[in-house]
Amino acid sequence: MLTLILAAFAVGLGNFGASISIGLSGIEPAARARVAVVFGVFEAGMPLVGLLVGNSVAHALGSASRYAGGTLLVAMGAWQLAQTARASRKGLPPPPIATRRLLLTAFALSIDNLVVGFSLGVQNTPVVEAVVAFAVASVALTLLGLEFGRRLASVVGSGSQYLAGIVLVGVGILVAVGEL
Repeated sequence: MLTLILAAFAVGLGNFGASISIGLSGIEPAARARVAVVFGVFEAGMPLVGLLVGNSVAHALGSASRYAGGTLLVAMGAWQLAQTARASRKGLPPPPIATRRLLLTAFALSIDNLVVGFSLGVQNTPVVEAVVAFAVASVALTLLGLEFGRRLASVVGSGSQYLAGIVLVGVGILVAVGEL
C-alpha cells in the first residue's frame, strides 16, 4: 500500500506544478474545484486504462509518453505566454482557463500514467485502491498548487501571467526529461 501511495504522489507532482501555473493566472474559487476534479479524473483514469489495455500498448508507449506529455505542456506554456503578451499589448485582462485547455493539460499530465497503470497491474495492485489513491493524491496536490499559485500571484503582481506560462513550460520540460 505504501508503494501505491508513493506512486500516486510521485505522478501527482506534475499536477502540483501545473496547478501553480493555473493559480498564478488567477482562478475563481468555483473553478478550483473544476480543475481539481478534472485533474483527479485523468490521474485516476489513465492508470486504470493502463491496467486494462495491458502490456502491448503500455510498453509501446514507454518513454514516448513522457516526451509527448512534456511537449504538450511546453506548447501550452508558450501559448500562455503569447496570449498574455497579446492581451497586455491590447490592454485586456488575460483570458480565463478554457475547458479545452484544462482537458488538454490534464491529458498531457496523465499520459505517463498509462505505463504506471500497467506496472500496477503486473504487481496485482487492487484496482479500486489504485484509483482512489491516484485520485486523492491528484486532487490534494492540485488544490495545494492552486493555492500556492494564488498566493504567489499576489506577491508577483502583474507579472504573474508571464510567470504562469514560464512555470508551465518548466513543468513540461521536467515531465519530458522524466523528473516529474
